[in-house]
Amino acid sequence: MDVNELREKIAAAFPGSHVEVKDFTGGGDHFEALVVSGCFEGRSLVERHQMVYQAVGDAMRQAVHALALKTLTPSQYESLPRERGLPQWKTT
Repeated sequence: MDVNELREKIAAAFPGSHVEVKDFTGGGDHFEALVVSGCFEGRSLVERHQMVYQAVGDAMRQAVHALALKTLTPSQYESLPRERGLPQWKTT
């Protein structure tokens, strides 16, 4: 699966969110994703991950072998130290 295709699937399920996807092996089947969305407010980590897996759908059973997730609310994202290498993204 292409990185952009996976990013678009996730972004479509979370309007107004910030989504970054990286192929961390170069093989098109092992990915890591950062999803920042207000939809995660009040949700547990497990619920957040389930929401993303649902957005990815059948690709998790076929094209995607592994998907490491970082799911944050906008306020959680803004409180992260910038030295972690995460991009500057401001909620508006």
